Amino acid sequence: MEPLPEQWQRGLVIAAHPDDIEYGTAAVVARWTEQGKDIRYVLATSGEAGIAGLDPAESGPLRQQEEIRSAHVVGVTEVEFLGHPDGVVVSGPALRRDLAAAIRRHRPDMVVTMHHGLTWGPGLLNSADHRALGISALDAVSDAGNEWIFPELREEGLEPWTSRWAAIANPTPSHAVDVTATFERGVASLSEHKRYLEALDSTPVEEHARRVLDMVAGPIDGFDAAHAVGFELFTFRG
Repeated sequence: MEPLPEQWQRGLVIAAHPDDIEYGTAAVVARWTEQGKDIRYVLATSGEAGIAGLDPAESGPLRQQEEIRSAHVVGVTEVEFLGHPDGVVVSGPALRRDLAAAIRRHRPDMVVTMHHGLTWGPGLLNSADHRALGISALDAVSDAGNEWIFPELREEGLEPWTSRWAAIANPTPSHAVDVTATFERGVASLSEHKRYLEALDSTPVEEHARRVLDMVAGPIDGFDAAHAVGFELFTFRG
């Protein structure tokens, strides 16, 4: 298990919903911002369909604010919401265009996004939004560097940009990041999603967050760290 490359300066994390980044990746982000890296977030939706019994018109703004606070905990101040409908995110040209535009706007060296496989493991279905977002984000890294795909983006002042790497949060990783030193900041970041987590079960929010981080950022076979997060790494340029 190799460490994920860290010889870069700007990163863009792309996810489907508020709280997605906080299930492990935020602890990685905390490590990177402590290194002085410039990390930014792009969310396809506002998570408006994510809280049972709470109208989307109220839930969306609430979840946006939880995400912004959560991002601040790990040193991220730039958070974009693209406005795609929560629960019915569609993988296709419209989403790819919006994500390619974001990549051209932010010009990251490293793009981090979500696992797009059907499952997280036996019997653990990955959500439709996660699957659609993950594959579209990976495609958008290529799209962003091609002047002939979405040529209207150049007319909007967004010149092509090819990121060097994309890292996909993956249950069968090729690379890992040691988050032992930033594990607690990861817990604190997830805990900012207070209203959302309270709707999931009656466990106290911080206890719930710590339990989750113990599962998703625990030891990884072949990697010497008490807490680590795994990724599949793709290289787009040398």
